[in-house]
Amino acid sequence: MKRSFAALLACLAVVALAGCNTVKGVGQDIQKAGQAIEGAAKK
Repeated sequence: MKRSFAALLACLAVVALAGCNTVKGVGQDIQKAGQAIEGAAKK
Protein backbone atom coordinates (compact mmCIF):
# COMPACT_ATOMS: atom_id res chain seq x y z
CA MET A 1 0.00 0.00 0.00
CA LYS A 2 2.79 2.42 0.89
CA ARG A 3 4.63 1.64 -2.31
CA SER A 4 1.64 2.34 -4.52
CA PHE A 5 0.94 5.60 -2.65
CA ALA A 6 4.57 6.67 -3.07
CA ALA A 7 4.43 5.80 -6.77
CA LEU A 8 1.24 7.82 -7.17
CA LEU A 9 2.82 10.83 -5.46
CA ALA A 10 5.89 10.53 -7.65
CA CYS A 11 3.75 10.45 -10.80
CA LEU A 12 1.76 13.46 -9.67
CA ALA A 13 4.96 15.36 -8.92
CA VAL A 14 6.35 14.59 -12.38
CA VAL A 15 3.14 15.73 -14.05
CA ALA A 16 2.99 18.89 -11.96
CA LEU A 17 6.60 19.78 -12.64
CA ALA A 18 6.28 19.03 -16.34
CA GLY A 19 3.39 21.50 -16.52
CA CYS A 20 5.46 24.42 -15.32
CA ASN A 21 8.40 25.73 -17.24
CA THR A 22 9.62 28.30 -14.74
CA VAL A 23 10.08 28.76 -11.02
CA LYS A 24 7.20 31.23 -11.15
CA GLY A 25 5.01 28.51 -12.63
CA VAL A 26 5.97 26.12 -9.84
CA GLY A 27 5.04 28.77 -7.28
CA GLN A 28 1.66 29.31 -8.92
CA ASP A 29 0.97 25.57 -8.96
CA ILE A 30 1.87 25.26 -5.28
CA GLN A 31 -0.36 28.22 -4.48
CA LYS A 32 -3.29 26.67 -6.35
CA ALA A 33 -2.77 23.37 -4.54
CA GLY A 34 -2.74 25.22 -1.21
CA GLN A 35 -5.97 26.98 -2.09
CA ALA A 36 -7.59 23.67 -2.98
CA ILE A 37 -6.52 22.15 0.33
CA GLU A 38 -7.75 25.21 2.21
CA GLY A 39 -11.09 25.05 0.44
CA ALA A 40 -11.45 21.38 1.30
CA ALA A 41 -10.59 22.07 4.93
CA LYS A 42 -13.31 24.72 5.21
CA LYS A 43 -16.02 22.24 4.18
